[in-house]
Parts: sequence; structure tokens; C-alpha cells
Amino acid sequence: MEFGIGVLGATGFIGTPYRQEIREAGDAVKIVALCARRRDRLEAAAKEDGAVLATDDWRQVVEHPDVNLVVVATPDALHYEAVMACAELGKHVVCEIPVGLNVGEAYSMWLAIRDAGLGHFVPFWNRNVEVFRRAREIVAEGTLGEIKAVIYRWHNARPAAIPFTWRDDADVSASGTIGDVGSHAYDLVRWMLSREGTEFEARRVLVHADVISSAKPDLGAIDLSEALDWSGRHARQDSAKQRQGSAYDYASIAWEFHNGAVGMLLISHAPVLRKGLAPELELHGSEASLAVHRSGKLMLAQADAEAELLETVPDSGFGNRFAKYVFPAIRQRAAGQPCEHPGLDDGWRVQIFTDASALSAQRGGWVELAELDAQLRSG
Repeated sequence: MEFGIGVLGATGFIGTPYRQEIREAGDAVKIVALCARRRDRLEAAAKEDGAVLATDDWRQVVEHPDVNLVVVATPDALHYEAVMACAELGKHVVCEIPVGLNVGEAYSMWLAIRDAGLGHFVPFWNRNVEVFRRAREIVAEGTLGEIKAVIYRWHNARPAAIPFTWRDDADVSASGTIGDVGSHAYDLVRWMLSREGTEFEARRVLVHADVISSAKPDLGAIDLSEALDWSGRHARQDSAKQRQGSAYDYASIAWEFHNGAVGMLLISHAPVLRKGLAPELELHGSEASLAVHRSGKLMLAQADAEAELLETVPDSGFGNRFAKYVFPAIRQRAAGQPCEHPGLDDGWRVQIFTDASALSAQRGGWVELAELDAQLRSG
């Protein structure tokens, strides 16, 4: 299958590197159409890609007759309409996460694409980090026994001077840090610990979430790339205008899984929570415990013994993610074949978790995932 590709959010923090990988993915791939809101950057991108259409109207991209695969790399609130239009028009989809603003959107998107027999991919890239793949193998080998507790820390600290972007706006960003790194963290855990015929899913969550960062420089409608560039050259006080974020940038999530395992997910984008001080992921089983460092180090503790270095997994990088993962997944699903790569069904499952977590933060109590999913899908 050859791909004529349309990219929505083509010049943003995510869309820009995706386009480069697509351009380098091989002769059976061509970027046909681009959509972005800023004309100067859009025209430059179209020239770089050789695209025949550059527009600020996403519908023109989806409707283009030479486009058969659409990459949806826009802010969270803009995914639903585009994906549903792709389903109606028979276009395969790559959709960024969170796939929707809520479970209802995510479930409808999944059903529409599935029932249309289309290929789909959701970029839960952590599944392709070598140390996590090796940890999954160790769990499958039975080294840890039955998983009893899962502790996950993911601090994706932003620079102290970073300006306000749409990711800080609760009206556009689906639950902030919960929907961003929380999505990736939960998908990784369920993928790493699930076995054929047995899904490792959360049963209920209890969450505290907040905005703990100070007000940020307000430079207008800039994207994350521009914000990171500005923060590398300025201090926060260099901007006279400041804007307080409304989307969560911190959350502590107590989780309980269907097999009775318990634990905690601690996630943040706040500058004051810095990464690298502790292992990112701890898996505690009936026989042993495994600590997973994103640097590649795996530590194993058995019975009452001290933890010891089990191995260090070299990081070979992702390579070209579209050539290695995305395009094979689209082809497999379009042909009705089994596919190991994440898709909109995984996006929906993860959205149940992130929605339940956001609701728990609002209520201040436990939320059952199955109950919430049923309510939002029926509503």
C-alpha cells in the first residue's frame, strides 16, 4: 500500500519532526497536503515537503482525493471532528494522544474507524524504548512472580522560564499532565503487564491534581517549540505579561488493578519536580522486584536481599518511527491482520483511565473506571 499523507498541525512541536520522518520513510510515501494556522511556516513546510496543498482548513486536507492517510497532530480539542471525517471518507488515521477530550469521543472515534475497516495508529512511543521492552520480557519470564504493586514516577520538567502555550489551557488540553504523560505511563504499564487473554487494567483511581507552577510569560499563541526556544534565552520576569495555567501540571494517582495490585503514579510538568533522582518505574512481584531506569539500568531485588544491577540495556533510539512502526501498523489493520502496535482501541482504553483520574481529582474520591466508561459512552 502506498500512502498519500495529509498532516494536521503540520508545523507544530509534534508535526514538524513527524514530517521529517515521513519524508525519509521511503518511496511509497508522499506528503500531499498540510494544515496549520500560521501561513509563513505553512508555506515553508509545503515547499520542504513538496506538498500540493497548504491550508488552514483541515477539511480540505481530509477531503483531498490523493490523501489516504491523515496524521492528526493538533491540540486535543481538535481531534474528534477530524478523525470522524476520516472514518466517513475512508482515510486511515494516525491520532496523537489523548485521542479525544473524553471517553465518549474516544470510543466513538475507535468504533467509526474500526467499522470502516481502516488502518489506525496511536503513538504510545514508550513501548519502543529498549529498556521497557526488556522489562516486559523479564515480567513474561515469571522472574517477578505475580505483580503486587506498581510505582511509576514521570517528571517531564519544563524550563523555569517557559511561556504559556495551549498545553496550559484546560479548555484545549485534555486534563493537562494527566492526559499527556499520564496517558503514556498508563499505556506502558498495561502493555508491559498484560498477557494474552489477560488484560492488566486499572479498576479504580484516587487522585490529587493541581497547578503548582507559577504564572508563565504570555507571548500570545506560540507553540511548544517557540516556548522552549524563548525560555532558553530569557528569564520568566523578562515578560511583562504573565498568565496562570489552568490545566493540571501535577498529579499523584493511587491506582488499584483488577488483579488486586496497588500502587502510585506520580506525574508532573512543573519545573520544580526534576527527573532522574529515582527509578522511573518499580514493579513489585510476589517473588522479586524490578526497578527500571530510563537510562537503561535494570535493578533486581529478590526476597530480603539488597537490589543489584541486573543488566544495562543499550538505547539504540527509535529510528524512523513511521517506517518501523506506523506504516506497518496501518497496513496490517487495513488488511484485517493482527497488529501488535497501539491503535485507537488502546487510545480509548487509556482515555478511560485519564478521564477517571481527572474526575477523581475534581471529586476528591475513588472513581471506578468501568462505571465511568459506561456513563460517558451512554451519554
